[in-house]
Amino acid sequence: MNEQRRIFVRAGLAAGVALLAGTRTAHAGAPAFTLDPIPPLPTSPTPGKPGDFDFLTGEWRIHHRQPKAGPDEWLEFDGEATVHGILAGVGSVEELRIPARNFSGMGLRLLDVEKKLWADHWVNAQSGVMTVPGVTGSFENGAGIFVSNDEEDGKPVKWVGVWDLITPKSCRWRQAVTRDGGKTYQQTWIMDWRRA
Repeated sequence: MNEQRRIFVRAGLAAGVALLAGTRTAHAGAPAFTLDPIPPLPTSPTPGKPGDFDFLTGEWRIHHRQPKAGPDEWLEFDGEATVHGILAGVGSVEELRIPARNFSGMGLRLLDVEKKLWADHWVNAQSGVMTVPGVTGSFENGAGIFVSNDEEDGKPVKWVGVWDLITPKSCRWRQAVTRDGGKTYQQTWIMDWRRA
C-alpha cells in the first residue's frame, strides 16, 4: 500500500476509533442515504487548468460518514474546513478540522501546468509529513476523479477519490476502493460539504 493510502487509511481508522463514543450511527429507523455509484474512470483524462479547484475556496461545514461494522452501519460526525486558492488557481490549500475529536489535516492540490494534471496531497497533523507523489486526477463532466493504483497481498487495488455534486454552496468528496478492476467499489469515506 503506498504511503498516501496508508495515511488516509490510518487517518480514517484513527478518526473512527476516536469517534466510537458519542458518534451517531446509521441504524434502523434513522434517515437512510444512498451510495451513489462511482463514475466511470477516464481512459483519456481531460487536461487540467488553473481554477479547477476554485469551487472549494472558502469556509465549510462538513458532515462525514465512514463505514462501521456492517454494510449499512456508518459512523457520522461533523467537521469544518478552510480552503484557500493560491498561485492564480494553480493550487488549493485545505485545512480540515474535527475540533471535537482533536483531528486535523491539510489537503494540498497542485496543477502540473506542463502536464495539465492535478495532484492531491495529504498531510496528517499528527505526523506533519506530506504524501508524495500525490494522487493524480482530472475533472470529467463536472466531477473531479482522482485515482491511485496500489497492491494488497500481491493483488492490484485501485483507490478512487471523487469530487462531485459541485454547486456554489455545496459539494461532496468520496473515497472508494475496488479490488476487482472496477466491477465493484467499497466506499470508505463520504464528506458532504456546505458553505459556512
